[in-house]
Amino acid sequence: MYITPRERGKRNAHLRVSIFVLERVYDESMPSYASLAQTLTDSLHLERPPVAVCFADAVPSGVKQFTGTVPAGCRFWQEAQSQVFATVPSHHDLCGIGIYTHNLEASPAAQKDLGDALKVFADLGYVREQDIPMIPVLKNRPQAVIYGPLSQVPLPPDVVLLFVNADQTLVLSEASQQLEGGLPPAMGRPACAVVPQALNNNQTALSLGCCGARAYLDILTPGVAVYAIPGKKLEAFTERVAALAKANAVLTSFHALRRKAVEAGGHPSVQESLAAMS
Repeated sequence: MYITPRERGKRNAHLRVSIFVLERVYDESMPSYASLAQTLTDSLHLERPPVAVCFADAVPSGVKQFTGTVPAGCRFWQEAQSQVFATVPSHHDLCGIGIYTHNLEASPAAQKDLGDALKVFADLGYVREQDIPMIPVLKNRPQAVIYGPLSQVPLPPDVVLLFVNADQTLVLSEASQQLEGGLPPAMGRPACAVVPQALNNNQTALSLGCCGARAYLDILTPGVAVYAIPGKKLEAFTERVAALAKANAVLTSFHALRRKAVEAGGHPSVQESLAAMS
């Protein structure tokens, strides 16, 4: 969880101590991240593991830094499917848009790239000047971003990302509606903006991706979207997903039997359709 300099001064605690305390409180009061990840995976029949995104003032002790180069920050979502790693702003340098949405410190080269990209976008009518204020930007400025499978992440996630199809999104949207009293926004470009959208508002959000993310991520195939869950709601949201997934499975059988009966010339009542299920 991101800790501002002011909060850090009040706590007067070393980052490692802060992380230890957070983990201990979490372990005593909540299911483990591995348990939550397994519940989400089993309930939704996910093909990809849930990915955790964590923001920090520094790279946590014991977490390795990413090695290599990626064309955009969203690519870290794919790399995080199988390993935990930390990134610093320089790792994001090739994507001025991602640096902007995640409020990372930009190098002069990254700032120039952002300006050049926005000019191209404007010329194409893709992102107009009046569109820029509507793009979510992380409120705080992190010094490190940690990625990894939710089941393995060593500190509380700020946002959890699920890679889902329309059928799975149905259950997720029902959970959002029950917990939040409304449906999550269906966002387009840029895909990375779904992270600050979820974190800033403490609300779930759906990203339909963007052409850049779909070019950079092999896992973002045409039928896949990204569902973002704020870390603070993870336990409650997972509980609702599990319950709704079970309900959807029962109701799917109910409707299938009802269709079969109607197509055979019947006129079943609800009670008759229920009886056919037993």
